[in-house]
Amino acid sequence: MDSPNVKNNGGVAKDIEDNKVIAILAYLVFFLPLLAAKDSRFAMYHGNQGFLLFLLLLAVNIVGTVVPILGWLIILPIGNLLILALLIMGIINASKGEEKSLPIIGKYTIIKPPESQ
Repeated sequence: MDSPNVKNNGGVAKDIEDNKVIAILAYLVFFLPLLAAKDSRFAMYHGNQGFLLFLLLLAVNIVGTVVPILGWLIILPIGNLLILALLIMGIINASKGEEKSLPIIGKYTIIKPPESQ
């Protein structure tokens, strides 16, 4: 049973199967698809999601560190828990072969995936 976000097109299914591991690892090392699978729409999509997650992590930790007391006691712990939850959601989506946007940050595109063939 395919999810609604996965096309039954043979080329798309092959792209997903061939690059699923790279898409999963893109949440830990966002630039991996840029090096290993730059022609894969699926891997680049998850690379973009991983990059957005990295930027959010950077922003939360900078703001949480700079703002005294409130940042240390509220922003850092809650922000990092949110990022962990988004990371897990992204890895699950990639492992299921779905191109599902992450809540809050997923609607933005910085790394453009290649056009479909």
